[in-house]
Amino acid sequence: MITRFAPSPTGPLHLGHAFSAITAHDAAKAADGRFLLRIEDTDTTRARPEWEAQIYDDLTWLGLSWEEPVLRQSDNVPAYEAALAGLPTFACTCNRADIRAALSAPQENYGPDGLIYPGTCRNAGHPTQGAAVRLDMSAAVTALPKELQWFKDDTAQSYSSMRLIAEVGDIVLARRDTGIAAYHLAVVVDDAAQGITDVVRGADLEDATVIHVALQHLLALPTPRYHHHRLIRDDAGKRLAKRDDARAISKYRADGATPEDIRALVGL
Repeated sequence: MITRFAPSPTGPLHLGHAFSAITAHDAAKAADGRFLLRIEDTDTTRARPEWEAQIYDDLTWLGLSWEEPVLRQSDNVPAYEAALAGLPTFACTCNRADIRAALSAPQENYGPDGLIYPGTCRNAGHPTQGAAVRLDMSAAVTALPKELQWFKDDTAQSYSSMRLIAEVGDIVLARRDTGIAAYHLAVVVDDAAQGITDVVRGADLEDATVIHVALQHLLALPTPRYHHHRLIRDDAGKRLAKRDDARAISKYRADGATPEDIRALVGL
């Protein structure tokens, strides 16, 4: 078993991150496997070296260890560009307001990537410079098997690829602001590059799994087994976010908590 933890250096790690990292780490160690770390730093507007350094510090304090070298997404851009070149795509100049304006309220369907794109730019022929790059899902499904299959824990999952057009749509593969690969493309390329056999992540990403399985098929990459753990929430029941500094690992450390206290707080 090879698992990974893939934080973004855009703020402090909080209890939810600790739960996810410990869960992935302990699963690998229990199976006499390998635990890897990945730094998802392609959001160049928010990623900071000091937050990356804090990630290493907090994880080490928690008692976790990982193999070197650490994969940093900013060092892996050529691999994303190569993958993107092999997919049916189009350039999109729409912003969120444009997408909402193109959708009347009864048609505002949401998928695992947010509002399902109405196809405004699909045949516009825009240059990619300064534009987002989207997957042409209608073209993509012609290269997919009729049924996408993967394992969630030990249970086989199946999803008709034709449903991707209506239920997922033309997802963003490269960001408009940076031109660098967006999450869905980067995570698929990275998991293959690191040889990940078991993806351990939060239940909030479960719906995105079908996107990743589809991209794996299109790029001829292996499909790992997926495990989606419960989320750590605040007192109001909301999922913790980077802004929840009061639950930052560094804050607990400063207040005298131990790694065992953190495990107890997240129910481990």
